[in-house]
Parts: sequence; structure tokens; C-alpha cells
Amino acid sequence: MKCICVGLVFALASQLVDATLSKTDLKKASTKTMEEKIRHSNRTVQERGLVVTDPTAKDIVLEHKSYCATKGWEHSFKGETLGYITPWNSHGYDIAKTFGNKFTTISPVWLQVKRRGKEKFQVTGLHDVDQGWMKEVKRNAKNIKIAPRILFEDWSYHDFETVFGSEDEIEELSNTMIQIMPRVKTSMVLCLKYGIS
Repeated sequence: MKCICVGLVFALASQLVDATLSKTDLKKASTKTMEEKIRHSNRTVQERGLVVTDPTAKDIVLEHKSYCATKGWEHSFKGETLGYITPWNSHGYDIAKTFGNKFTTISPVWLQVKRRGKEKFQVTGLHDVDQGWMKEVKRNAKNIKIAPRILFEDWSYHDFETVFGSEDEIEELSNTMIQIMPRVKTSMVLCLKYGIS
């Protein structure tokens, strides 16, 4: 009786193993499905009825990668438009190249300023600066400004008080920022983001 039970367990287990998908099979299947749904349209999202107050999940999934090919280069918004580009989401770099004209400013998340003592600062993240990408964005969108976001990393409230309360500290911080500008090599405005820990 025990042998029969063990035999049944093995038989059922082997059937279940044969029925599973490997990770690569699952990835191939989902990629193919998504690729089939990527499309370009000659009609805007408004013309297709996609700008609604209660969008359906189905519409979002079906349309999230599609755009109007004829209006893809137009800046249709009257105000300033800022886009952040992060190194951990490489698709953002492609979006900026394709739709650069839709933005007035692109802010790559590259640089961090660390305080290393009295009147001592270190800029990190310079290895993320991508000159080729900046040239390509500027070639496709002539009027766009590229302003890297600068994070004051690991700064305490006391650090901000000390630095911005002392002309010597401010001057040294300014000199540090000026020294890195040739390495970033673009006519950009500095976009400061204060990260208080």
C-alpha cells in the first residue's frame, strides 16, 4: 500500500513539473504580447477618447506605449515642462531623445554634493554624465535646457544652516560647483534639490 501511495505521488509530481513554464518561457510570452500592442497612431489621445476622468485598466495597459506619430514632436502645453531622467530607468533617456521638444527643461538625476567638513565638498555622480546623450537631445530639441538635479546628499539641517550662514562656506561650495562644470560641458542652469535628512 505504501509503495502505491509513493508511486501516485511521483506520478502526480511529474505531471505538475511538465506543466510549468520556465522563467524564460514566461518572459518570452509576455514580451511578445506587449510588442504586439505597441503601436503608433495618427490621432491624438483626445481624438481617440483616452483623456477621461475614469480610465479603464484595459485602456491603460493597451495604450501606455502608444503615441500620436504626427504630434510626437509638438510642445502642446503652454507652460514650463520639467522632466527628470534617472540612471536606474534607462527608458527615460530614450523618451527625452524622442520627445525632447515637449519639455522646456530636462533634469538628469546625476550629481550629489557631500559635505566633507568645514569648507570641504565633494561632488559624486560625474560617472553618470552622458555627453553623447546630451548632444543627441539638443540636436533633436534645440531649445531644451539640460539642468542636472543636484542632491545635497546626507546633509543634516545643521549642515544647511552652517553652509548657508557662512560666506566662506558658500564661496567654497560655489567654487566646487564651478570646477565640475567643464566636466558636465553644457550650457545649463543648475537645478538644486535640497535633501534634508
